Amino acid sequence: MRQLPVRQSGNAGRAQALLARIVLASIPLFFVNAAEPPTRPSKARPRTGANCNLLIIIGDDHGGDTLGINGDPRQATPNLDALARQGVLFDRAFCNSPVCTPSRQSLITGKLPHAIGVTQLATRLSDSVLTMGEWLCDLDYQTLAIGKMHFNGPSTHGFETRLDTPDWKRELRAHPPRGGDNRRPWRPFRDPAREWLNAEARSEGLPVESMQSTYFVDQAIHYLKEKHDRPFAMIVGFHDPHSPFCFPREWEGRFRPGQFSVPPVSEQDRREQPAVFAALSPEDVRGIQAAYYTSLSFMDSQVGRLIRALDESGLSSQTLVVYVGDNGYMLGQHGRFEKHCFYEPAVRIPLIMRWPGQISGNRRVNELVEMVDVLPTVLHLMQLPLPPGLQGIDLQPVLEGKPGAAAHEVIFSEYLENEEAMVRSARYKLIVGTGRRLRQDGYQTKRPLPLPGPYERLYDLESDPGESKNLSDDPRLRSVNEDMLNHMYTRLVSTREGLEPIPPGLSRMEAIEWCLVPRDR
Repeated sequence: MRQLPVRQSGNAGRAQALLARIVLASIPLFFVNAAEPPTRPSKARPRTGANCNLLIIIGDDHGGDTLGINGDPRQATPNLDALARQGVLFDRAFCNSPVCTPSRQSLITGKLPHAIGVTQLATRLSDSVLTMGEWLCDLDYQTLAIGKMHFNGPSTHGFETRLDTPDWKRELRAHPPRGGDNRRPWRPFRDPAREWLNAEARSEGLPVESMQSTYFVDQAIHYLKEKHDRPFAMIVGFHDPHSPFCFPREWEGRFRPGQFSVPPVSEQDRREQPAVFAALSPEDVRGIQAAYYTSLSFMDSQVGRLIRALDESGLSSQTLVVYVGDNGYMLGQHGRFEKHCFYEPAVRIPLIMRWPGQISGNRRVNELVEMVDVLPTVLHLMQLPLPPGLQGIDLQPVLEGKPGAAAHEVIFSEYLENEEAMVRSARYKLIVGTGRRLRQDGYQTKRPLPLPGPYERLYDLESDPGESKNLSDDPRLRSVNEDMLNHMYTRLVSTREGLEPIPPGLSRMEAIEWCLVPRDR
């Protein structure tokens, strides 16, 4: 088994982490936000709790409607389906931003993207923001982040072991792949969309043992086989099934374009469709779907390897396992292959929790839940103190099926790159945008439309699950629209502690629109 190339533990590791924070604190302000350090647990205070481990597994662009257990006919996720049967599946879980960086950082901080100053893809998480890694490290956990985290900078944010793509590439150089390295460059927005979305459903050109996801799971398994003098908190973040939907040579042909259909696209969809997708043919659409599902099935196989290794290690009864997707993904619905919007496939995510002997298995939760709920929930389950200022809720009551337990009446998500936000209840969804920002994320329309100015879109998900009819002007739903606006306003203004205050004298809508302008740190 290949060795973890980065390893710090015990007092030495914490001392080195402290030294790193001191060094980072001396870097100029343009590099690291020099705000006051976050409140931390006292190291003089002994750790209390269940003395259990935590394993969080993150899929990249994994939509919540692609699980076999949810009725997907392709049955691409047998290992995740098994995990869900052994634990609890949250049927209506949603990301707090439909883009990788802010979504992942909301997970590890338990705060909304705008509250931590990370709302855009390239934003670097500030060292002033307290993370799960730092909190658990100070509670004497060994913390590991293996794979994609999207920190966008050199800080490890409290994770004593940190591995990602550069480590895998070094491994490839040290151990050349069987059959050669036949990877192709990935050039999104520079090459035609059919190429960077892998419409030909081609493999990455590597054997299974040389794949990036295999490497990450190898490292996690190696750690599980070691002896541990402290409990661990480990995140394994896959880069799959994100485009170009990578899978090994041995996986070619597992899903074929003929197994898929082309979703209907309305004239309204065509007007609003990003230009990069306009030239995709029906054959391209089916090919992209086949590539996505093949990549998903490969990632699922690696999740299976990891869970089997955990079970074989004898640590299952001591380990809370969480599987979550960072955001969803559009697979041709409304003519799109992306997230970056608030249609259901882009924001609904899979969320599974398993802990044998502690969480009853084979259960489903139908309550509305959010990404920021994960951190307070797992800390409560582990009987550990919670850091201050968390903006999610503890899901343990609904997780355990307690009578009368409820989660969110309305959930919230934001995509400030396009100055938009969404609130969603069990039946309705409201999207609000400023309509004043030219898109800079590569998803502009084919014929640039005039900036529309402020807009609202209200959908009745019960009668219109495809979200095709905007009801915001329907007088019969005025009270619904107003109630949803109030929920959005309350969520935005109540989560701005430590941020620039909203200017006085603004109306409710003006305040919402002011909050939708990105102000990343």
